[in-house]
Amino acid sequence: MSIKSFFAIPFAKIATRNVYKWANNPHVTQEKVFKNLISKGRKTAFGKDHNFDTISNYSDFKKEVAVTDYEGLRPYVDRMVAGEPDILWVGKPLYFAKTSGTTSGAKYIPITKESMPTHIKAAKNALLFYIVAKNDASFVNGKMIFLQGSPVLQNKNGVKLGRLSGIVAHYIPQYLLKNRLPSWETNCIEDWDAKVNAIVEETIHEDMSVISGIPSWVQMYFEKLIDKTGKSISELFPNFNFFIYGGVNFEPYKNKFESLIGKKIDYIELYPASEGFIAYQDSQTEKGMLLQLDAGIFYEFIPANRFFEENPPRCCLKEVVLGVNYVIILNTTAGLWGYNIGDTVEFVSTKPYRIKVTGRIKHFISAFGEHVIGKEVETALNKAIQGTNIRISEFTVAPQVNPSSGLPYHEWFIEFENAPEDMAAFATKIDAAMQAQNIYYLDLIKGKILRPLLVRKIKKGGFHAYMKSIGKFGGQNKIPQLSDNRNIADVLENFLVENDKI
Repeated sequence: MSIKSFFAIPFAKIATRNVYKWANNPHVTQEKVFKNLISKGRKTAFGKDHNFDTISNYSDFKKEVAVTDYEGLRPYVDRMVAGEPDILWVGKPLYFAKTSGTTSGAKYIPITKESMPTHIKAAKNALLFYIVAKNDASFVNGKMIFLQGSPVLQNKNGVKLGRLSGIVAHYIPQYLLKNRLPSWETNCIEDWDAKVNAIVEETIHEDMSVISGIPSWVQMYFEKLIDKTGKSISELFPNFNFFIYGGVNFEPYKNKFESLIGKKIDYIELYPASEGFIAYQDSQTEKGMLLQLDAGIFYEFIPANRFFEENPPRCCLKEVVLGVNYVIILNTTAGLWGYNIGDTVEFVSTKPYRIKVTGRIKHFISAFGEHVIGKEVETALNKAIQGTNIRISEFTVAPQVNPSSGLPYHEWFIEFENAPEDMAAFATKIDAAMQAQNIYYLDLIKGKILRPLLVRKIKKGGFHAYMKSIGKFGGQNKIPQLSDNRNIADVLENFLVENDKI
């Protein structure tokens, strides 16, 4: 055992005990965060425009600050991008995290000197909890790789600008730098294919112990390693025992991953966003991720099934209940107020508060009033592959409203690593699981408004080819797992297995 790994264990135990101090006092912790936000916010243009001087409690806040999104805050963000101080938060941001906007091109999410440390602390604590769970920190002696965006930053009127993962790359602790891969030069490569090929060359003979990234892109890295060597990942990296991921539900990809790796491993799920580091997995035995209550974020929640009402109900942490699908709303030390990041979550525990991400409020199917959400399609797919050797690489779902013949249906586009022998039986399993979860879908099937779903096979590499075709290949880009329109589905028609084309 190295000195570094020896001292990591007692350090991790102290750090995790400190986390549970605030996690076990959740409402006091959130109240402190709320008061600090309002106190600082009073000094800003947004605070003056929204009467922060009159706000003394959450009820006051709801009266003055409406729920919004990037477009709602954009007039303020534009002033910040132009160089004005004290707009959404005191002073100027340290960074702008550049993300892809759905309605108006790039979005510039502010990161401040108060919010930046919370991103780093949460990622570090997730690893410390794993050390405590295993009573083992030997992985710190191996090499670690984080598949991420380029760390090259631009300058926007005196504020540095880049992808969140690229910004975070500048904050790797000194004691981990010599263990970290890929090299700075490789990490700066913009073309994703070229970057992954370079990462393969740099890591193929290394002792990799920690690998992290969005599953679909890490899968691409694993496949290139296997193609080049003919060995499984566990043969190449015998000390690789856990994978860190975030951004998607991993369950549909788990079988494929473990077949590539060649053994079962542990997983650490993170919930980072440019707007704030929201949660991370603190246990290898309990479900869900620990909600970060002391990270400069005051949380609000709106029941997802009421979100599109004219005046949907908003509640704070005290009022949430288990098993309800909520839209999560953020108020942060980066100056985001009443901010809807578009995600939906469900609480799986309130002692402490743990959540799971259930989907995107904009990603649903209700072409016929069925109100299908991401959690339901993921659960249905998991049930269909459970206990089989079927392995999924990627998938998405869309409605087919105007078929050439017969009733409308839901169309599932799936890229298989190992396809089912009986596709019709596989589709029937998924459909049964959907009917069991969603009463509206069940009624539509029974009422002969919809016919059972259809599975379409995408050729291997088809989803990657699709992402290239729309200019979103690599990095932090993810494919929505369901849509209420056919914008994705119609393009995917070009990547179907030949004999699956209608």
